[in-house]
Amino acid sequence: MPMKTLLATVATLTMGTAAMADTDIRFTLGWKTQGSDAPFLMALEKGYFAEEGLNVTIDQGEGSAATVTRIMSGTYDAGFGDINAIIQNAATRPDETPVMVYQLWNKPPFAVVSAKATGITTPADLAGKTLGGAQGTPTTRLMPVLARQNDVDIDAIDIQNMAPNLQEPMLIRGDIDGAMVFNITSWFNLINNRQDPAADYNWLNFGDFGLDLYSNGMMVSQALIAENPEAVTGLVRAVNRAAVEIAKNPEAGADAVMAYDNLAKRDLEKARMLFSYENLIASPEVERIGLGDLDDERLARSIDLVAEGYQLETKPDAAAIFTRDFLPPLEDRQLIMAD
Repeated sequence: MPMKTLLATVATLTMGTAAMADTDIRFTLGWKTQGSDAPFLMALEKGYFAEEGLNVTIDQGEGSAATVTRIMSGTYDAGFGDINAIIQNAATRPDETPVMVYQLWNKPPFAVVSAKATGITTPADLAGKTLGGAQGTPTTRLMPVLARQNDVDIDAIDIQNMAPNLQEPMLIRGDIDGAMVFNITSWFNLINNRQDPAADYNWLNFGDFGLDLYSNGMMVSQALIAENPEAVTGLVRAVNRAAVEIAKNPEAGADAVMAYDNLAKRDLEKARMLFSYENLIASPEVERIGLGDLDDERLARSIDLVAEGYQLETKPDAAAIFTRDFLPPLEDRQLIMAD
């Protein structure tokens, strides 16, 4: 074979190999390994990302709000985090903030947990009570909005700032009347402290009292959307495939969590995974529009609430917060829970 022909053949083969190379995606979770991460971990463990031509590396996170800043820094391309943190950051840095492409948690985890003896079941019951919260968390920042929405004088509530790891211990000791928490976190913290969160505690969920916000989902960088929209489509398709499968087969979801982190407590994280599906994901809205999507009017109301809670000087446009351009067809996003 003539040298020129040989070189041309090698070049063609090299170009073909490069074209078929997987796209690298750096993905951050919202926190340490948890059962609620199962859709992402199953997509990795079962090879759903690989089937989409994606080489996804998943790292543990530092908080659902930190997912946004991690992506904004350029360290990560995608992650699991809070849409309300996108709203907050898009108000000041709209060109850098990631975009939600798959809304997983249809209901917010923001709640006040209290011992049943305190009698806190509605926002009106918070007056005269002492609440503990971690400064800067969505639950703490949105407490004044919850109070206003329900005609409660925020000054009548004694709010004490404390580290997150002190909330449940102080609640159990009776040092505070209630804790401002993420229900999916605090529920299992109480179990770890040998408490019965269902029998012995009340849960005042913000979503039931006027703060009908969205919460965690999968977000990607604007750069990834601009440079490789096909990769975003594949990423969403793989995660949706896993999320639908887990609803029908929870054991497979628990298997994926353990495959990612064999130090996790299987029973506890399986319970957390089921909690996320039953309390944060499944809803009449999801029945109507499918997994991953959201209601535009509800998102607009959410932006107003977050702008009030975080005292944003400008309100970002909804188009900068969420896009459904990468969602699979509705028939592929139906949530069917196992019996």
